[in-house]
Amino acid sequence: MLDVDVNAGAGGATRSRDGQALSDIRIVDLTQFEAGPSCTQMLGWLGADVIKVEPPGKGEQGRRASTDDPNVDSVYFMLLNANKRSVTCNLKDERGKAILRALIETADVFIENFGPGVIERLGFSYEEVSKINPRIVYAQIKGFDAEGPYANLLSFDNIAQAAGGSLSVTGDADGRPLTPGVNVGDTGAGLHCSVGILAALHQRERTGTGQRISINMQEVVINFGRILYAAQAIFGRAVPRRGNAHIMGAAAPCEVFPCKGGGPNDYCLIYSSRAGNHQWESLLKVMGKEHLAADPRYASPQLRFNHSEEINAFITEWSLQRDKYECMRILGEAGVPASAVFDTMELYDDPILRKQGTFVTLPHADRGEFTMPGCPVRMSGSPQTPAAAPLLGADNDEVYGGLLGYSREELAALKADRAI
Repeated sequence: MLDVDVNAGAGGATRSRDGQALSDIRIVDLTQFEAGPSCTQMLGWLGADVIKVEPPGKGEQGRRASTDDPNVDSVYFMLLNANKRSVTCNLKDERGKAILRALIETADVFIENFGPGVIERLGFSYEEVSKINPRIVYAQIKGFDAEGPYANLLSFDNIAQAAGGSLSVTGDADGRPLTPGVNVGDTGAGLHCSVGILAALHQRERTGTGQRISINMQEVVINFGRILYAAQAIFGRAVPRRGNAHIMGAAAPCEVFPCKGGGPNDYCLIYSSRAGNHQWESLLKVMGKEHLAADPRYASPQLRFNHSEEINAFITEWSLQRDKYECMRILGEAGVPASAVFDTMELYDDPILRKQGTFVTLPHADRGEFTMPGCPVRMSGSPQTPAAAPLLGADNDEVYGGLLGYSREELAALKADRAI
């Protein structure tokens, strides 16, 4: 079971990070929306002290993005900012900039994902920040490479997926390109960035100095799709859309099959490896069609791909007699890769996933108990202590007073002048 501190994150209280892998790492976090926050949240899950620096009054833009209630933080924000502290700081005010410089002096990592050129105009370029703290790891996430023709263009997840080739291979063969349903451009960029940060922190142990980490979302999506280039090498042309069929055109079945129930997600995905015939033969045995193992039309994975339609037809006859869970269980126990198509509510309500920590329930100051996906990285020597996303500026007193030494009177004056 996860160690959940019932006070952590409820309005600025500090959770215990003792014994966690990154408990000695402090991150100054100037990120917004998803790509940057997903990076710092992962590091926060693993124990880093993430100090989220936000504009006074409104906070980062994600706090009110796509919300069901404009008077409280959005669920979108809460899903991306657990295990962080929040301070407010006006970076257009010289006193606010001075506070940020003081935070940088105490930090191991500085990270931002503003639009191109914004952080430099604010006076916190890599060159300036590294002067303040030569040991700092300075990370940036942008849409495109800083030296390329699209350097000044804005990017969100769907933009990155279009630019990185993901849309071009998603959809039916005779249909338009489609955006995949998961955010590999945004969260994928964040997770790639977290890898770079951890590597830089490790290297700093040898060199004593920090460095700059640059992540661009277009390259991240390309990296996620690197197997596409194996298919391209085979076809000698751009990889086509294939619906649910194997992208390399190398095996069948590889499709979602309708199951008993007839609902929008009453399907089971069934896949037979392109590495031989053993899973295909197990599938035939389950369906009572062992005689097809000797059929020359299906003698190899490639031949089966060429006869996908007829294979899919007789598998559908079998799958329609069972619900998706039964299909998954029977096939899985026979050694055939298969999964029910689980929808988001099925996953959210699954008691087994709750028990194993896939979803965690945390207390939030405004919304009460809030359930969200937890950290999928499990470490035997680093206990998880999840905490809900902080309210805006909840940690001003603790960070500015306790860490930087500002008096109550100084903080009150800065707040009155909207410098924090």
